[in-house]
Amino acid sequence: MPQPDEIINKEIARINLHLPRARKSLAKLLNEDVPKVQLRDGSFHYFKKEELEYLQSLLDVEELEKLHLPIVLEITTAWHGYFRVRGKVEVKVIEKVLGTYDILEEKVEVTLPRYLLPKIRRTLPTTTTYAFIME
Repeated sequence: MPQPDEIINKEIARINLHLPRARKSLAKLLNEDVPKVQLRDGSFHYFKKEELEYLQSLLDVEELEKLHLPIVLEITTAWHGYFRVRGKVEVKVIEKVLGTYDILEEKVEVTLPRYLLPKIRRTLPTTTTYAFIME
């Protein structure tokens, strides 16, 4: 008989089938006629060109290759009411969208309250996604 943790881990893997097999850089997606990534379930996720261009306007030229999309918003069991974003450029984008970016602080990870998720998802509906994590 499977242990409870095994069952939960399998269920989390199942609900994360919407995540990409591999993320692509913003620079690469901007050069594609139909910007998309393949998901773990075999289907494709398509990005809106206007949204990619908006992200391009937020970043320096050298950061276009460093931003990998979609940006993953991590929902974890460890922090009730919070989510996490990892990656220097990813954090910069999210903080610019929220209006909290400080050029003097270079963060590689940020934990934010979940009530900010709707604002992020409204602004970046195709370039962000959720990942559910068991910790």
